[in-house]
Amino acid sequence: MAVKRDYYEILGLDRDATNDEIKKTYRRLALKYHPDKNQGDGESEEKFKEINEAYSVLCDEEKRAAYDRFGHDGANAQDGGFGFGDIFSDFFGDVFSQPNKKSRRKRGEDLRYGVKIKFEEALSGVYKQIKFNRYEACSPCGGTGAKKGTDRVVCPVCNGTGEIRQQQGFFSISRTCYKCNGEGDVIETPCPTCRGNGRVIKERKLDIKIPAGIDNNNRLKVAGEGASGVYGGPAGDLYVDITVESHDVFKRRGNDIFVTMPISFSQAALGCELNVPTTEGESVIRILPGTQSGARFTLRGKGAPRLSGGARGNEYIDVVVETPTNLGQKQRRLLEELAEENKEETHPLKKSFMDKIKSFI
Repeated sequence: MAVKRDYYEILGLDRDATNDEIKKTYRRLALKYHPDKNQGDGESEEKFKEINEAYSVLCDEEKRAAYDRFGHDGANAQDGGFGFGDIFSDFFGDVFSQPNKKSRRKRGEDLRYGVKIKFEEALSGVYKQIKFNRYEACSPCGGTGAKKGTDRVVCPVCNGTGEIRQQQGFFSISRTCYKCNGEGDVIETPCPTCRGNGRVIKERKLDIKIPAGIDNNNRLKVAGEGASGVYGGPAGDLYVDITVESHDVFKRRGNDIFVTMPISFSQAALGCELNVPTTEGESVIRILPGTQSGARFTLRGKGAPRLSGGARGNEYIDVVVETPTNLGQKQRRLLEELAEENKEETHPLKKSFMDKIKSFI
């Protein structure tokens, strides 16, 4: 069994060397004997391992103290398995990291499409066919970008690594290969259909289901219906933006629907049963005698369905008492007679208001 050399001897240091001297010496020797600078030199590789092992002990105060007292046995007892590769990466970062060529496979682009639907369609749900253009895999070349019967070849500039490395002093600097754009291979004979892109633009027809309860500015996601991926990559997604047309009668806020319903003076004063519109037909509400303009009536469960399921929203009927216009002679005479008969007890709101004015004055 080979006898281990003294760690101080490996680094060429005295036993009373400071931490700064240890680090400075390690940096110089590690750069000198790094395998990337001495490819194929087994002796340099072994020296590099010795240097890192020695530094892993001497740079740690506890390990160094154990080594100084008990030698290699003491250092081994303190060893936590910190490899020389970890030490070098921690000290120098990724200066000598191996190049990684880029994958040709890329995810396709996400697409957006706008659809306008009617108010009633938003409540009931509807199917819509949409047409749009997107990238799809080229059929003649199968998405490879190379002419049928040919294939991609190893890049002659970077030899398939995807990077070009240059030595500058002790350091090796790499950059993306300009010929293959980091992919490691190139197309010698491009497909004449897609011109080497691997994709072509085609029109796509798609039936999409718009669920009941969809609201204005909601967005639907159709997974995998975006652009095809590049060179076999996954497809993107299609996002459908919904616009709901406004309605002449119904107004929607969330899952509730609102209707403003005009009623006559006599209906408000005497009371009546009133047919009101809902999204599912007509319903009847009872107007009590003396109903004031702006009164609200609630039809529970007559609103919009919820996208998540469960109970529907409500419909709210806001009544507005309409003042008669374009009166005939008889209508005017009757209203004048009514005005003469009006007493304070028939107009409590007016009386209350006038009392407040009097107290203020």
